[in-house]
Amino acid sequence: MALKILQNFLLALNTILLSSMKFLEDFNHPKNIRFKSFEKALTIADQRDLKTIVETGVARGKIKFFFIKKFNWKDGMSTLLFSEYAKYKNGHLHACDIEKKNVDNAKYFSKKNKNFCSFYVDDSINFLKKFQNEINFLYLDSLDGQMPGANEHQLEEFKAAEKNLSENCLILLDDKGSKTKLSSNYMQKNGLKIINETDNQLLFSY
Repeated sequence: MALKILQNFLLALNTILLSSMKFLEDFNHPKNIRFKSFEKALTIADQRDLKTIVETGVARGKIKFFFIKKFNWKDGMSTLLFSEYAKYKNGHLHACDIEKKNVDNAKYFSKKNKNFCSFYVDDSINFLKKFQNEINFLYLDSLDGQMPGANEHQLEEFKAAEKNLSENCLILLDDKGSKTKLSSNYMQKNGLKIINETDNQLLFSY
């Protein structure tokens, strides 16, 4: 009986938390295969009151007819999603990409939340080495998994960011398997645990 009451309470609490992040439903698109993972990660982030997000590899969207910019749901539209969360929490998103055109597209998609975002054109490892602020939520997705050196690159990204991570931080790795092997092994050897896993992403926490 007590267990049933607790389960009902947790279900009701989760419903309240999700309803307070109504912007999530805008990303629940049939082609957004990362939605459930993002939803889980941001729900936990909200519970922990995490406010500073760092993203490497921005949401590029896609170009139609040479100039029309459209959402690319297969990539999850992460930058726009994180900008919505930053606005909701009165926090801030720091998003980095090595390609200026990618950053310009990400700025375009998240322009309504521009006061809660900062963008950087830089190599992600270099950016993270120079970054001075505390990181509450780290999302690593800067090099496509099929590219040579993607595994090594993500590992070096994490090592560069490690100095800035808060005690209750979350780290979300994209392209599970194709570029997460080295970083995942390193993180688990250094006190981090996988708290959610999907076909495409791994979520870590201390």
